[in-house]
Amino acid sequence: MTVQVRLFLMMVLQLAVWGAWAPKLFPYMGMLGFAPWQQSLVGSAWGIAAVLGIFFSNQFADRNFAAERFLAGSHLLGGLALLACAFLTSFWPFFAAYLVFSLLYVPTLSVSNAIAFANLRDPAKDFGAIRMGGTVGWILVSWPFIFLLGGQADAHQVRSIFIVAAIVSFALAAYSLTLPHTPPKRGDQAADPLAWREAIKLLGVPFVGVLFLVTFIDSVIHNGYFVMADAYLTQRVGIAGNVSMVVLSLGQLAEIVTMFLLGGVLIRLGWKITMIVGILGHAARFAVFAFFADSIPTIIAVQLLHGIAYAFFFATVYIFVDAAFPKDVRSSAQGLFNLLILGVGNVAASFLFPTLMGSMTIAGPDGAAAVDYRSLFMVPTGMAVVAALILALFFRPPEKRPSAVAA
Repeated sequence: MTVQVRLFLMMVLQLAVWGAWAPKLFPYMGMLGFAPWQQSLVGSAWGIAAVLGIFFSNQFADRNFAAERFLAGSHLLGGLALLACAFLTSFWPFFAAYLVFSLLYVPTLSVSNAIAFANLRDPAKDFGAIRMGGTVGWILVSWPFIFLLGGQADAHQVRSIFIVAAIVSFALAAYSLTLPHTPPKRGDQAADPLAWREAIKLLGVPFVGVLFLVTFIDSVIHNGYFVMADAYLTQRVGIAGNVSMVVLSLGQLAEIVTMFLLGGVLIRLGWKITMIVGILGHAARFAVFAFFADSIPTIIAVQLLHGIAYAFFFATVYIFVDAAFPKDVRSSAQGLFNLLILGVGNVAASFLFPTLMGSMTIAGPDGAAAVDYRSLFMVPTGMAVVAALILALFFRPPEKRPSAVAA
């Protein structure tokens, strides 16, 4: 088995751990009777771990542990925390178990990337294909739930999201020990602990500051999608609970296709237009959610916009940072934007959207409580339009488009 295949399988398992529970986390907490503020607190644990993890992995794990052994230990312990999440139904014990899992798992996202970069001959050329394994893993892990969940799955069935994630985590812990040895970084190889300060200073550059603001808005919208989508599909659209995760995974399938097209699109449209199209992909998807909830084929088809919403904005941001930032702070700048997307945006979305869903719950035609999804989805739609306008009016990058090589 070639190194590339081994690294690809690592990414399949790495993202499958996440994809197993992410779409149904908030609906599951609703089944357990957690209040909106409690759901927000659980959701923010992931963001807190992202904030701490970027410093922990860069300043401690990278310097003191072989990467593959750190990955194995983290996923072994993380799997145990996931099992605890499956069987704890009171809020504070569940929150504690989920926080422990988050603190263990989030640093492995950067560590798995580091293993790939360290063992590829040409990371710039080959990493994209390796990272695609994560998207494949997210898609594949949704399929077992067709058989594990019923059409009207209750909390007892839905807790299997954590059991499946734990099984994958244990598998990755064992598999990590077979990965190429990646020793800890020493001396000049280690990340500069002060480099992130230089990256933050660049936020004073107008086009960088504008992009940072827009990335924050779009990351809140993006993370909010995972807060709301599964409950919307099952409670409002009427898609069976054991099929909803497969429907959501169509977005990742579209992401694979869109990523292959991204280089050509960037050269033709340039940085600004490509990012605007990506943001408006979010606006279009939520607008369809708001006004076409009674058309199941339309709702399923619009999931394909996820590929445009993710690749045309977030992937473009990473490429832009690599092309536009000085080489000595490029890695720290990537980490800064990654922190915004995985951390700060996640925390904001975890507090904003459960609160909105609670405040927009009304009595339905049958007298039962139901979320006013039309009003709810107009919020992220409006946020996306505002973000697109800010980008259109104020984002003036030094170059209009990347070179063919950069793209």
